[in-house]
Amino acid sequence: MCKPALATALFSITSIVSGFFGMKIATYANARTTLEARKGVGKAFVVAFRSGAVMGFLLAANGLLVQYIAINLFKLYYGSDWEGLFEAITGYGLGGSSMALFGRVGGGIYTKAADVGADLVGKVERNIPEDDPRNPAVIADNVGDNVGDIAGMGSDLFGSYAESSCAALVVASISSFGIEHDFTAMCYPILVCLITTLFASDFYEIKVVDKIQTALKKQLIISTILMTVGVAIVSFIGLPTSFTIFNFGVQKVVYNWHLLLCVCVGLWAGLIIGIVTEYYTSNAY
Repeated sequence: MCKPALATALFSITSIVSGFFGMKIATYANARTTLEARKGVGKAFVVAFRSGAVMGFLLAANGLLVQYIAINLFKLYYGSDWEGLFEAITGYGLGGSSMALFGRVGGGIYTKAADVGADLVGKVERNIPEDDPRNPAVIADNVGDNVGDIAGMGSDLFGSYAESSCAALVVASISSFGIEHDFTAMCYPILVCLITTLFASDFYEIKVVDKIQTALKKQLIISTILMTVGVAIVSFIGLPTSFTIFNFGVQKVVYNWHLLLCVCVGLWAGLIIGIVTEYYTSNAY
C-alpha cells in the first residue's frame, strides 16, 4: 500500500534531541570532572563515567519512547497494514543516520581545522605547548570535540539503535505475529545496563589511572554475560517455541533459540572485537 512520502517522514529527526541533550550533559560534565580531578583520578572517573551513562540511558529511553509514539500514530494512518506501517517506521532510523552524518562530519571538520591551526600557531610560531589555554584556537578545538565526539557520537549511536529496532520490527511484521497482529514479538528489548554501570562506578573503586582500563573491561564482560542471560530468559519465557516468517512467499519456521543465537552472536562478537582492539592499541600490552 503506497502512502504519501510526508506521512513516512514524520519522527525521522528525533536524533537531534539526543545530540542536543548530549551537548548539554557533556558541557556540564566537563567542568564537574575537572573539579573532581583535583581530589583524585577515582572521583573524576566516577563523574565522567556517570555522565556518559546518563547520555546512554537518555539515548535508549528517548529512542524507545519516540518509536512507541511514532508506531501508535502511524497505526492511526496505516490501520491493519502492519507491513506498510513498519516499512514506514524505518524512516525513523534514517533520520538518526542523517543527523549523525552532519554531526560527525561537521564537528570533525571543525575540530580538526581548529586543532591543526592551534598546533601550527602554538608550536611553530609561538612555542606554546599543545592544548595550552593561552592559545584561543584551543577553545575552538574543544567546541569542535563537543560537536563531533558527543553530539555526533550520540546521534550516531541513536541512529544505530533506531535502525536495529526498526529492522527487527520489519522482520517481525512479516511473521505470523505480524499477520495476526500480535504485539508480543514487537517488544523484544531488554535493559541490563543499569546494573552494569554500578560495577564500574560503585562496586569497583578507582584510585589510580591504571585501574580505569580494568574497570571498563570488566564492565564490558559483565554486561555481555548479563545480557546473554537476560535475552535467554526473554526468548524462552516471553516467546513461543516456534512461529513462521514469510520469506518471499515461502513459510519458514523460526524457533525461539534462533533469536537467542542471533543476539548472542552479536553480543559476543562485540566483546571479542573490544578485547582484540584493546590488545593492539593499549599501553598495557
